[in-house]
Amino acid sequence: MSIVGKLAPISSRMTIADGVYQQLRDALMVGRFDPGQTLTISSLATTFGTSHMPVREALRRLAAENALEVSSGGSAGVPAVSVERLDDLCRARVVVEGLATELATERMTTAALIELETIVAEHEALSDEKHVYDMLDRNRAFHFAIYRQSGSEVLLQIIDSLWLRYGPYMRMLSTHIAPQLETGLHEPFTHHHHLIIGAMRQGDAATAKREMVADIDGTLGLLRQLCESSARR
Repeated sequence: MSIVGKLAPISSRMTIADGVYQQLRDALMVGRFDPGQTLTISSLATTFGTSHMPVREALRRLAAENALEVSSGGSAGVPAVSVERLDDLCRARVVVEGLATELATERMTTAALIELETIVAEHEALSDEKHVYDMLDRNRAFHFAIYRQSGSEVLLQIIDSLWLRYGPYMRMLSTHIAPQLETGLHEPFTHHHHLIIGAMRQGDAATAKREMVADIDGTLGLLRQLCESSARR
């Protein structure tokens, strides 16, 4: 997969190493790299227009977060997918994201609800326009707008780490969705999002949590099928 055009030159407002790290991290989280794909220092340095050092540092930091697997030669690989790893990640997601949703419901404001409704509308519009990565980015924005509202820095950090490790499965999801978008057969994954907003508007933390768990489990069911299909090839 070519990443040219997906990554941008580094702004002078941040260090080069931080800029490389942040762009790679964002790209991994929304699934812009294939499971098992090798990322070489040389190719990334050329893409970013930097020396090897900031790329090497970024890959080291991402490996420390379990987002990449670094080889002895310095290149890095996107982790392979498996049903076992997927189930493990989703078990953790259900626990921490469910709790964050409960806490967020108790702290929800009118302004935050309007933000959530806006994000959902943008998500659905992007589905109509067949922009798969932008659509998945709006999905992420919806979730994290809720989790930030929880007021828990610790939960937010844990969730962020889990989503980063979930990246290879987002790649599988985008690959599955893209052809459906082109034919108009894809229905955006926003059904539970609307129900979450409705529950939060009523201050019903238990229902909001239940719908968040259902949202995670619904995607899990599809991804399990994709993982099993991939393993049979």
